[in-house]
Amino acid sequence: MLTLKLITEETDRVIRGLEKKHFKGAKEAIDEVLAVDRRRRESQQQLDRNLSEAKKMAAQIGSLMKAGQRDEADAIKERVSQMKETNKQIEDTMKQAEEEMTRLLCQIPNIPYDEVPEGAAAEDNHVVKSNLRECRPGDTVGNWDANPEVATARLPHWELAKKYNLIDFDLGVKITGAGFPVYIGKGARLQRALINFFLDEARKSGYTEIMPPTVVNAASGYGTGQLPDKEGQMYHAEVDDFYLIPTAEVPVTNIYRDVILDERDLPIKNCAYTECFRREAGSYGKDVRGLNRLHEFSKIEIVRIDTPEHSRQSHQEMLEHVEGLLKKLELPYRVLLLCGGDQSFTSSICYDFEVWSEAQHRWLEVSSVSNFDTYQANRLKCRYRRADDKKTTLCHTLNGSALALPRIVAALLENNQTEEGIRIPKALQPYTGFDMID
Repeated sequence: MLTLKLITEETDRVIRGLEKKHFKGAKEAIDEVLAVDRRRRESQQQLDRNLSEAKKMAAQIGSLMKAGQRDEADAIKERVSQMKETNKQIEDTMKQAEEEMTRLLCQIPNIPYDEVPEGAAAEDNHVVKSNLRECRPGDTVGNWDANPEVATARLPHWELAKKYNLIDFDLGVKITGAGFPVYIGKGARLQRALINFFLDEARKSGYTEIMPPTVVNAASGYGTGQLPDKEGQMYHAEVDDFYLIPTAEVPVTNIYRDVILDERDLPIKNCAYTECFRREAGSYGKDVRGLNRLHEFSKIEIVRIDTPEHSRQSHQEMLEHVEGLLKKLELPYRVLLLCGGDQSFTSSICYDFEVWSEAQHRWLEVSSVSNFDTYQANRLKCRYRRADDKKTTLCHTLNGSALALPRIVAALLENNQTEEGIRIPKALQPYTGFDMID
């Protein structure tokens, strides 16, 4: 969440940032936070005055008792007793203000960096890079004109999966329900190959592999911003109050909750393969066909904890890592800088990677790489101790998909289909053990 220091010292910038993110009632929300903060500070000042006065009266009581002035001492004792009751009420007011402050701050999203473009929806996102052609200033999703041309009709991945017996969507419905496919034979081997390929590439880039739980407590969901914002999209085990993770970002980032790190150990670079679970409530139509949108899917996540001074370089390195994966998979891709209105609740800046689906004639998002600045760290109480002055400072947190498997598999099947079968990219062949699906 935003720090109170930022809100009080840079109020106008915060309001402008929230308006760029199309957060309704930005000024009213910030005004309410500042009003609650004034109430809390005024109560604290009154409490401090009362405690100081009570300390003086306690000294007076002792002097009066020594002088034999018991009646005067008893009168002061009565005043001290009344003041204690007043102080208790003040403390209750302060506690209520602090709880109200936390509730309000949790409802306010992160503010975007200055370079985040204006815009309200996905069509306003800027296309900043592609392996199809050089991007021009002002290229947006809405005016992008560089989609690949396909000479012959292509089968969509769900038909290819059936043709080559790779994925059984109906069997998944029988076992669980829609959105839980069953991978079979070379389909399962392709999944495993991609997982190992992505993990090996992350390790080569200096990431330490983590194998975290796929079930977390509410405190972990709160720490990374899934709660209370996205509880409707998470599967909830109500008896134990546990949540199935929507991404490995949640357990891996929460490793550093309530931790003070050493500046010399930063940046911390972790990666993790997990199954991910998302209810995807309200999804329908072509966006949910086949592998386009699942309730359970495999994903490799990269997470960094860094200093404010170095986090932008870390973000760039993460973008280069994801782009390198797509190059090795020989897929048509483009990189989007998300506009303010299409950013997530918690991010300061986010780039999406999309791959082209030849059969569906549409772009499929396969990765989001975000810098959260101090927003998550403030919720997590994740700090580091500076080497120069030993003061503790909030870290910056970053994460990205590297990569999510379902739409990668869809693009691989559709873009590599030939008359002989489906070609496997050269970089993946050592992991699959075959170069064709036929």
